[in-house]
Amino acid sequence: MAKHVPNSLTREIVRAAGGHDADLKELAARHAPADIVRALLDEITTRCPAPVNDVPVLVELAVRAGDQLFPFYLYVLKDGPVRLADKDEGFIAMRVEYELGELVRELFGPVRENVTGVRRTTLFPYVVDSGGDESSGAEHIGTHFLAAQQGSQTVLAGCHSHKPDLSELSSRYLTPKWGSLHWFTPHYDRHFSSYRDQQVRVLEIGIGGYKHPEWGGGSLRMWQHFFHRGEVYGLDIVDKSHFDAPRITTLLGDQSDPDQLRSIAEEYGPFDIVIDDGSHINDHIRTSFQALFPHVRPGGLYVIEDLWTAYWSGFGGNADPQQYSGTSLGLLKSLVDAIQHEELPETGGRRPGYVEQHVVGMHLYHNLAFIEKGTNAEGGIPPWIPRDFETLVAVSSGGHE
Repeated sequence: MAKHVPNSLTREIVRAAGGHDADLKELAARHAPADIVRALLDEITTRCPAPVNDVPVLVELAVRAGDQLFPFYLYVLKDGPVRLADKDEGFIAMRVEYELGELVRELFGPVRENVTGVRRTTLFPYVVDSGGDESSGAEHIGTHFLAAQQGSQTVLAGCHSHKPDLSELSSRYLTPKWGSLHWFTPHYDRHFSSYRDQQVRVLEIGIGGYKHPEWGGGSLRMWQHFFHRGEVYGLDIVDKSHFDAPRITTLLGDQSDPDQLRSIAEEYGPFDIVIDDGSHINDHIRTSFQALFPHVRPGGLYVIEDLWTAYWSGFGGNADPQQYSGTSLGLLKSLVDAIQHEELPETGGRRPGYVEQHVVGMHLYHNLAFIEKGTNAEGGIPPWIPRDFETLVAVSSGGHE
């Protein structure tokens, strides 16, 4: 398994990327530039799209820190990931040079509209021995030039501050959240856009692949790319630690065990976003919400996917809409009352529960719900407002018919 840079260093880099030049200088003073560059390379290789070039290509990525230059070579070939390589593994298509601070900001800083002039590039010429056959030489040059262009674009896409939308990322990382089983990503884009430039912590329950240890992980990589300054945690009942990567941490746990969930949240939270894409068993959904919602930051979101299981007995659901108080949809319906709890008639001095005090909004779509966390204490309608229509009309009209 590849050895990745510790998340603690990446966290410092992300923090400095959103600050002033002085923050970047302090970062360089605390850590060896080579270690910082290696963290940036780890990030770039995870962001590069799938290569399409049929001829192996090397892209030289050189990072300058003061009077030091750190050259690395990225190997790009169709049907494989972009990876670090030795200089002799292919022909060098392009040289790309960044100042260390510029590359840090490009990868981890807030999105910048104007990103011209942040790098130096050199496209290398090709010397081809055609054996006297000019047409063969021209064909060879054309093939290599196309591969060079494709490979260079792949690496530059991994370095670019442009952030693809979630539908594109869902297709790239082969998740079922758009274009196959579901059509969730436009809703996610709408609700997650304000978090994208923040140093969020995201927890997703369910890494995918069910009991197969090598399957799944696509959603974690999608969130890692989308939240380019965030940390992503994935919880699964099966060990999926081989998916650990820069800014991705997998956790082994059971979403039906509330004590285990609270322990995980206390260690790795609080979270800005929790996404339940786990077992979809209704009792598990309700247990996870009760255990984890208190560990969502104020202003954060709790998301529940696959609400269809509320209607199916195999997941603990019920086909009769009047009989599913114990399902995911029963939970969501109870939250409607929780949001309006200050308008309920007096109930003998009963104090509102935690959920009533902290659910401030909800957005419901086909098979998908977003629950907003905050302080639900705006105050109810004052007691001097009449509680029946006839009296309200009389008071509003000053007693005149």
